[in-house]
Amino acid sequence: MTSMAEILKKDDMKRVELLNLITKKGGYKNLDLDQLVLLEKLLKEKDYGGEKKAEKSKKRLLKQINIEIYKRHDTAIWKI
Repeated sequence: MTSMAEILKKDDMKRVELLNLITKKGGYKNLDLDQLVLLEKLLKEKDYGGEKKAEKSKKRLLKQINIEIYKRHDTAIWKI
């Protein structure tokens, strides 16, 4: 049985891994739709406490991820 600390650590590692892929050349194109959805979930779960800058960055990232997910779901809209 895995402990809560191990689960959190795995989630943190996965979140950081996905964020690193975004920061590389190509940005969101480096992630497939499933990875974007997973990253969105992991970011929403992450609590940055009283760190205002981190919370602001989190909101901005979630907004960009949501836009990218929407673009991929509704590709016909973006080809006009």
